[in-house]
Amino acid sequence: MFFVLHHICPVKLGGPKYEQHVVFFLGWVYYRAMIKTITLTDFRNHKSCRIQTYGRHNVIITGPNGAGKTAVLEAVSMLSGERGLRGAAMSDIARFDGNGGFSVFAALNDDTEISVNFAPGDTNRRARIDGDAATLNDLGTHLRTVWVTPREDRLFIDAASERRAFFDRLTASFDSAHAGRVARLSKLLAERAFALKNGRDENWLGALDTQIAGVATSVATARVQYAGQLNYFLSDCAVTVSGTVEQMLIDGMASAAAERKYLEYLLSARELIGDKMVLDGPHKSDFGVFNHKLNLPAALTSTGQQKMVLLDLILAHAKLIHAKTNHQPLILLDEAAAHLDADARARLFHELDAADAQVWATGLDANVFANVPNAVFVTCINGEINNILVPGQEI
Repeated sequence: MFFVLHHICPVKLGGPKYEQHVVFFLGWVYYRAMIKTITLTDFRNHKSCRIQTYGRHNVIITGPNGAGKTAVLEAVSMLSGERGLRGAAMSDIARFDGNGGFSVFAALNDDTEISVNFAPGDTNRRARIDGDAATLNDLGTHLRTVWVTPREDRLFIDAASERRAFFDRLTASFDSAHAGRVARLSKLLAERAFALKNGRDENWLGALDTQIAGVATSVATARVQYAGQLNYFLSDCAVTVSGTVEQMLIDGMASAAAERKYLEYLLSARELIGDKMVLDGPHKSDFGVFNHKLNLPAALTSTGQQKMVLLDLILAHAKLIHAKTNHQPLILLDEAAAHLDADARARLFHELDAADAQVWATGLDANVFANVPNAVFVTCINGEINNILVPGQEI
């Protein structure tokens, strides 16, 4: 826990037009990291484009379907070391009639320059920070991103696997080791299934079960902790976690005891039906969200109400990241106003204005975003960018 001295002061860095806020925390300083400019080269349908944010907290990208709006958000999402909000293969991201590679370059408002590059023949992306080679994980120390796309609009009524993947991604942006644990759990379970199918080597199975119990308990612990801390920043809804190991922890069992109990269960559950294990655990856990205003699970509310709850989760996540890691996150909202009525949009824009984050949002109609404060507008048509300020808000 840390205590914040409630003092925010503007300081001038790098010239009269360069203003940045500094928040003082007992003995150290927190700089708000935002994208100042971003340049896309041979990325999707963008041959070469550059966007300036002019220090604004809200970047609104509008244009017709297929114009390249989502591609801009995808490029931004890669700057934190992620695979991108679409999770696409790198070769699919490179412009169709380009040379097979692409680059995303950004200048931040703390004068840091970061980039992600993919060259023809490479198997993965390469990162640079201030011109020097860096790992993709290093990018996460400068930018943290969280996003919502139309794919998540059905989150509360889709399969549990979709919700699990969504919340695990949020948990991983809060606990950087979580994604690795989830991947390791999946690998160990696959090895266990292989061992059961190909003869019962008890020593091998016992060793696998011991490892699975440890990793599974760590995965469950991270989920429970994340949900509990996220709920602190939610007022109209609450996140729940359901699962065998998660429930042990929620009921107050120590993690070591939960690990031992789950190991006992694994040692007794060696049954196969067909080629599949009959096994419960964090790989089958689920998340739920309860809407306090309507006194209903989110899955039973309207499409628009589900979208607003989803956006509430993202805003709460941004606040949590800021409070716990001292990063100012980037929130990416693809088709942000879809399914929202005028009142819901007004509430969303009010919440975005209050969020300590830089928000990048897309939509078809610029008029829908007319009341968004502190915004810069970008129009996108066939990969061509027109970067403008809102009338009356010129620098």
